[in-house]
Amino acid sequence: MNKKAVFLDRDGVLNVEAGYIRKIEDLQLIPGAAQAVARLNELGLFSCLVSNQSGPARGYYPLSHVEALNQRLQDLLWESAEAKLDAIYYCPYLSQFAGGINPDFTRWTSWRKPNTGMLVAAAWEHDLDLSESFMVGDKATDIDLAHNAGIKGILVQTGYGKEVLDGNYQHKIRPDRIAVDLLDAVAWIEKKVISD
Repeated sequence: MNKKAVFLDRDGVLNVEAGYIRKIEDLQLIPGAAQAVARLNELGLFSCLVSNQSGPARGYYPLSHVEALNQRLQDLLWESAEAKLDAIYYCPYLSQFAGGINPDFTRWTSWRKPNTGMLVAAAWEHDLDLSESFMVGDKATDIDLAHNAGIKGILVQTGYGKEVLDGNYQHKIRPDRIAVDLLDAVAWIEKKVISD
């Protein structure tokens, strides 16, 4: 049986938006994020990180640094609320036109949001029902990804979320829901799942 999933952006949704995080210890959780993931775990919803991470393509740091940041995120989620992400997908690639300079990671890819590659891979590998799933993010690209994949897109007002709503960042979007933060988003998701 296909599972319902909640796809989560990383920076600005789970951890405090801090640009390109060059020190592992600078990754800090947004208050309530761990409790929100714990609630998704309790509800039996597949919790999946999907994140653009172009630092390696831009030559800022190696791929191992992204892996270490993701491990710190998992560790903090567990330490804070015994919460866990069921899977992590990220895209270290970036086209030359968009600023990629490291030849190992400079290319166009269907994995870079708002393209749907990460969601398709997750659905294939973990038997997920995209039509019954959700995407939570703080950028227009997250909501565009949701709509491109035919799932519900929730915009949180943490990270870049307020700038998106003010029209000062990227372009106008129409999220299915606007939430204060991830806890608020998960409360809405829970109501939707229970009512279905």
